[in-house]
Amino acid sequence: MKQESFSDMEYGCRKKKTKREEFLEITEEIIPWEEWVSLIVPYYPNGKRGRPPMGIERMLRMYLLQCWFNLSDEGVEDTIYDSYAMRKFMGINFLEQDVPDAINRCLEGAGRMMRGGTEPSWTPR
Repeated sequence: MKQESFSDMEYGCRKKKTKREEFLEITEEIIPWEEWVSLIVPYYPNGKRGRPPMGIERMLRMYLLQCWFNLSDEGVEDTIYDSYAMRKFMGINFLEQDVPDAINRCLEGAGRMMRGGTEPSWTPR
């Protein structure tokens, strides 16, 4: 069992949940994470060149936060640092890890960047 941090305990004593927190808890339960990750695995960078890739599920979660809350790369990073609900959704404990670099930087580094309104700049393996 994972040990709670002081932030977890403090946050758990609140009297009200935000709409954001409720939304993220519902999506946590209904999204078939393992199934989605298995669909991405064949196309995800394997770390043979460039920086080692972040875990697929973590990057997927970060991408979804960007889409759902209309955030830029820097915006999603800042929001994860600022919002306990988003940090909890991402599964990040600041005692053990940092917020991942923004998604576009990871995709560009792997040569797999998609640009809106154009054909993909990558080819499936």
